[in-house]
Amino acid sequence: MSRPFHLAWFLSRGYGPKAWRTTWAGSDPDRWMMPDLFVDLARAMERASFDYLIIEDSSNVPYTYQDSHDAYLRFAAATPKLDPAVLVPYLAQATTRLGIVPTFSTTEYPPFLLARLINSLDHVTEGRIGWNIVTGSNDGGAQNYGHAGQFEHDTRYDMADEFADLVTQLLESWEPDAVVLDRERFIFADGKKVHPIHFKGKYFSSRGPLSAPRSPQGRPVFCQAGGSPRGRTFAARWADTIIAAADGVAAMKTFRDDVRRRAHEAGRDPDRIKILFQTQPIVDETKAAAQERRRVEAAEAIEYIDMQLALMSRTSGIDFSRFPLDEPLPALTTNGHQSQVARYAGRSPRQLAEAMVDRSGLDFTGTADEVAANMEAVMQEAGGDGYLISNSYFSRRYVAEITDGLVPALQRRGAVRTHYAHKHFRDNLLEF
Repeated sequence: MSRPFHLAWFLSRGYGPKAWRTTWAGSDPDRWMMPDLFVDLARAMERASFDYLIIEDSSNVPYTYQDSHDAYLRFAAATPKLDPAVLVPYLAQATTRLGIVPTFSTTEYPPFLLARLINSLDHVTEGRIGWNIVTGSNDGGAQNYGHAGQFEHDTRYDMADEFADLVTQLLESWEPDAVVLDRERFIFADGKKVHPIHFKGKYFSSRGPLSAPRSPQGRPVFCQAGGSPRGRTFAARWADTIIAAADGVAAMKTFRDDVRRRAHEAGRDPDRIKILFQTQPIVDETKAAAQERRRVEAAEAIEYIDMQLALMSRTSGIDFSRFPLDEPLPALTTNGHQSQVARYAGRSPRQLAEAMVDRSGLDFTGTADEVAANMEAVMQEAGGDGYLISNSYFSRRYVAEITDGLVPALQRRGAVRTHYAHKHFRDNLLEF
C-alpha cells in the first residue's frame, strides 16, 4: 500500500460571507459574521481527521477592478472579512486535534506582536496553531497601514526572511525547561534560561525575550504559499507546509521537485515540508449529477464574469477591465502574485474567468468512490503530500459531501488517515 496523503481545508476569502446567495445558504445568511458555519466546518474536518484548517485573510476593500470597490462589494468578492485571530478560539474550543492556521502579514504586523499572538494561541490550543506567512500583495492593503503602496515583490520577501528569523528567535527565547514551578523554593522560572535576543536587522529590531514561555510545539507550524521563484526560496527556507496551485499532474511534480531541491540547498530535510495542492472536488450520488453541478458553476462564472475579473484584478494588481474579453492577453508584469500572472499570457480574460471555477487544473468530479480513486492516482503520480480543499463559497452541504462522503471513500482505500496519532499539529503533519 502506498504512503497516505494529508488533507487540509483552505478557507478561501477568509472569515467572510460564504454561500449567502445559494439554495444551501441556511436560514440565517445575514449572520455570516457569527462563527457557527466555521465551527461546523472544523468539527466535520476533525471527524474526518484532516490535518488543518487555514484561514485566508486580507485587510482592505479592494478597488483594482474598474478603479472602484463596487464589484467587490456587490458580489462579496474577497470582502468583507473579519479578523481571523478572532475566529481561532471558537474553532479551538470545538475541536481537540485539528490544526488551525490563521493568516498574518509580515508587512502589517510588528514582529513582536505577531510572535506574542501566535505563541499565545499555541498555548491556549495546547499545540495546534500554525501561522500562514503572507507578505501582502496589493496597494490597498498597504495604504490602510500608512504606506504609499505595496513594497516591491522581492523586497517583501527580503523583509519576510528577516521577519521570520526575528519571530523564530523570539519564540525560542525561552529554553524548553525554563519554567521550573518549584513552589518550595519559590522559583517560577529560571532566569538563566530566558534570553534577550538583541535583534537588529535591516528592516526590524527587537530586544526580546518574548513575554511568555515557549509554546507546546516549540514554535507554531509555519505555512506559506509562495509560487514565484523568490517565494519558493522563502517557503523552502521557512515553511513546514506549503499551499500550492498547479495546472495538472506534471506541474504538481515540477513544483514539488523544485521546492524540495531548494529546501535541500537551504540545509533542510525536504521530507519535513508537506506540500498540499489546492483542489475543489464535486461529489454527488451520480457522476452525471456532479458533472451538471460543475457545468452550472462554469456557466455562472461567465454570467457573472465581472466577479471573476475583479478577483483576478485584486490578486494581480492589474485592472482586467482594460482588456478585450476574447483576445489573448499579452505578457504581463505585476507587483502582486507573480506566479499566478505568469500563467495568464496567451489566454483571454473570458478563458481565465472560466478556469477560475476550478483553478487546480484537475477534474475531480463524480461519485465519492470515483473522485477518491482519481485523487489517489494523481497523488501517487505527482509524488505529492496531499490536497487542500478550496471552495470560496461553500455551504454545509458541501462540507458534508467532502467530510462524510469523499473522505470515507479515501479512507477505505487507505489513502488518508482514519484517526489522529498525536496531540500536536506538527506531529500529525510529520506522521507520514
